[in-house]
Amino acid sequence: MRKLLDALRSAPKPGRTLGRLLGLGALGAVLAGVALYAVAYYPLMEATNTTEFCISCHTMHDNVYQEYKKSAHYTNASGVRAGCPDCHVPQQFGRKLFAKVRAAKDVWHEMLGTIDTPEKFEARRWQMASAVWGMMERTDSSTCRSCHAFDSMALDLQDRIARRKHQSAVEDGKTCIECHKGLVHKYPEAPTPAAAGLRGSDPPAVVSGGVPG
Repeated sequence: MRKLLDALRSAPKPGRTLGRLLGLGALGAVLAGVALYAVAYYPLMEATNTTEFCISCHTMHDNVYQEYKKSAHYTNASGVRAGCPDCHVPQQFGRKLFAKVRAAKDVWHEMLGTIDTPEKFEARRWQMASAVWGMMERTDSSTCRSCHAFDSMALDLQDRIARRKHQSAVEDGKTCIECHKGLVHKYPEAPTPAAAGLRGSDPPAVVSGGVPG
């Protein structure tokens, strides 16, 4: 960086004006990017990455939040609490940004009145939950793995069923959400093929977007 600044301060040599302009442009772009991250992106990301923000709309507070408070992720013997972003927002930069963009759909549907009553919410719960499950499967349950890891489990301290299930999951290469759907939020009732507009025994499609279900 120091060499770059010294070169920019020195008198231009014939034929190097374009190079200097490009250097100034690159430096300006870097500084602008750092400033944008520090002033806008990071504060906005952190402000929207809390449980309090997630439940600031009544749909979340009155539905899934009440279910979450009854789960072991909210209250447990060890006193460790996993909040909404711990489970629903990946830590990796790209995945986190994508999750935030997708979450904007929740706000939009709240404004449209698509999910603003318990009845409407329940009617769309399967679709919303399926979207979240699909995202977690595609990311290999990365948010789960930020706290839980197979190689950290003391299988001998688990009960017989849990030990057998986890050993099988490791051997079969399964991801957490394949077995742990409905762990924190109520497991939604799957629509019948006729109700979902599907043919035969085709499974319901995973829709894009959707609030945690």
